[in-house]
Amino acid sequence: MKTEKEYASIVVGAGHAGIEAALSIARAGFPVLFLTANIETIGKMSCNPAIGGLAKGHIVREIDALGGQMGLTIDQTSIQFRMLNKSKGPAVWAPRAQADKKQYALLMKQIVTSEPNIDLEQALVESLIVENKKVKGVVTHSGEKVYAKSVIISSGTFMKGLIHIGEKKTPGGRGGEAPSLNLSDSLVDNGIELKRFKTGTPPRLHINSIDYNAIEVAKGDAVQSAFSFRSKKLDRPQVDCWLTYTNENTHQIIRDNLHQSPLYAGRIQGIGPRYCPSIEDKVVKFADKDRHQIYLEPEGLDSDEVYVNGLSMSMPQDVQYQIVRSMKGLEKAELIRLAYAIEYDYSPPTQLKLSLETKAVENLFLAGQINGSSGYEEAAAQGLIAGLNVIRKLKNQEPFLLDRSEAYIGVLIDDLVTRGTNEPYRMLTSRAEFRLLLRQDNADERLMKYGYEFGLIDESTYQQLVNNQGKIQELVKQLKNSHFDSKPLDKYLRRPEMKIQNLPGIDNEILNQPDYILNQVELNVKYEGYINRQNQEVAKFRKLEKRHIPEGFDFSLVKSLSREAREKFLKIRPQSIGQAARIPGITSADLSVLLVTVLNESKN
Repeated sequence: MKTEKEYASIVVGAGHAGIEAALSIARAGFPVLFLTANIETIGKMSCNPAIGGLAKGHIVREIDALGGQMGLTIDQTSIQFRMLNKSKGPAVWAPRAQADKKQYALLMKQIVTSEPNIDLEQALVESLIVENKKVKGVVTHSGEKVYAKSVIISSGTFMKGLIHIGEKKTPGGRGGEAPSLNLSDSLVDNGIELKRFKTGTPPRLHINSIDYNAIEVAKGDAVQSAFSFRSKKLDRPQVDCWLTYTNENTHQIIRDNLHQSPLYAGRIQGIGPRYCPSIEDKVVKFADKDRHQIYLEPEGLDSDEVYVNGLSMSMPQDVQYQIVRSMKGLEKAELIRLAYAIEYDYSPPTQLKLSLETKAVENLFLAGQINGSSGYEEAAAQGLIAGLNVIRKLKNQEPFLLDRSEAYIGVLIDDLVTRGTNEPYRMLTSRAEFRLLLRQDNADERLMKYGYEFGLIDESTYQQLVNNQGKIQELVKQLKNSHFDSKPLDKYLRRPEMKIQNLPGIDNEILNQPDYILNQVELNVKYEGYINRQNQEVAKFRKLEKRHIPEGFDFSLVKSLSREAREKFLKIRPQSIGQAARIPGITSADLSVLLVTVLNESKN
């Protein structure tokens, strides 16, 4: 470790958030020290072996458009691709890919270690070096002090992690790995509040112990699509996934053994994720359901392990065997790894600025599960945004902020920072007000200009986007000006059942365009009215977002505010009237008082 060297940033934790943070800063030309407790677990998929899914797939496409790595890596290591929600409107179509778990992590490690501006070291961070409320570096377990202009903590579930299996409790940040015990205390000492969350993972089964003739096959799409706008044609080997279900016998085993579940015996204090509950939770809270779907996912082309999606739990080993073997096709299943629950420290995200810099300590950024989120994709997005904001600070530029009308990433961060979260936060399409504009297929059109400005998207890729956008606009115009039977072709295309390839009198020159271009033309024409309406709503939204609240504005001096509003404004410190309006519990009267005060102050 080059302790004499001052780094632009120290990134702590080499999970999905840390990787995106470190790579973005390094690729922008700045030296990064990347610290991890175990170099062999860089980019490890701690839970499910998949990337994307509902709303999460949108985030991965956005990460890619900004110049991040996740989409490129899953494209090179996927073993099954599916576009979810194809029966619904295009706003909620979502790409998802099963990953070869080992290949994904190995490729991420190779990418990180080959980046010349990254010094990768195996070290546990014990504390922060903070002077005058500014972070200056970190102290490692060996007592070494390393200095940097910024620090990004992306610790995942490792801060005071505690693993539960039945009555057995084991300190750990992940199965078989030691926790980080002292970093939490250092954060608290520097004015950052911490609380406890809980998450879990299901058992893994031996691939040859499953009776595949007794269960349903779940095949991927015949045509593989890429997550990354920069990926070339994909030709990855594809595998099948499988479906089975719990039954009344399964549920009775769980009910009979609830006293052995740490969650229901009161041994787990942390709050778990509502949208990814344990099987104990499902059986208790959805007692009217006679079965729950269990999705069996191979963990790799050469792996013997199958991930049991939907069966997260913390029961003792013998009960886990009973539960698994009560299901069709799993009567003789062998468990390679047990399911477990894990409690860990997190920092309530209302303590952050929208840039993900902490309010208590300047130049200290938090990203990923430490902010109360769940999921690889949400973590990676935060890591990238933290990295981009470090770059902006190094260049003495304004923070890089995505608003809710630009990206799911903007919704994610605004929700966390403005509203906070009382449970592990998971992105959902329903959280986005402007989801017709925030489709997974147009993330490049929305965000690639930013990736290009940061130098993370190359010239040829960006120029291709510009050319494509020009071609799409040209073809839409051509359809409006072309007629069949005295009627413009775009009117025919608005019919729900009509495809662009079947338009009467369509010019073959148009049909010779790439599928991506034709799909965008069709979507733009079919949904033009809805898109125009949402753009009008965005204009109103941005009017409030442009009403900036000055840095250091003293909310305590605003007369006529309710006590609740004053306390919330002082805690969140909103950066615009729009953000202030989204704070839970703020009334229109409080908002009007704040707006008038800000306007009067700006005139003085």
